[in-house]
Amino acid sequence: MTRSLRSSRSVTAVALGALLPLAACEAEPPKPAPAPAPPPAAAPAQPASLAPEAKAYYAEKCTECHGPRGAGNGIKSDTFVPPPRNFQDPGWQAEVKDDYLQRVIVEGGEAVGKSKDMPGHPDLAENPELAKAVVQYVRTFDD
Repeated sequence: MTRSLRSSRSVTAVALGALLPLAACEAEPPKPAPAPAPPPAAAPAQPASLAPEAKAYYAEKCTECHGPRGAGNGIKSDTFVPPPRNFQDPGWQAEVKDDYLQRVIVEGGEAVGKSKDMPGHPDLAENPELAKAVVQYVRTFDD
């Protein structure tokens, strides 16, 4: 063999030796894509989304004493001593905390040392989100 043929074979062998690792990398099967994340769980209903139900609940259970706009002037209000709470009182609205108001609504006035004439609504204990929504509805009467 001539010197140029040997050197040509050397160059070819070197070139092939350099390409073999690249060919091996390309021969690996592609890795599967990760599975998509599951959709987030539905969030529990928030008081704002329960506003129509809260308004209807108030109309059914609270209006006779507290009045349709929460002024404490419902059709039965004159029979109570002390009279029903006026939810339109801005001082009271600023002072009372939501959790306290929710407790009064659910457990009744006696549960917090207030009038026994304020009935509890234990059905709302089973639906705390609706109870919170009723509290938020009562908060709309501060104007």
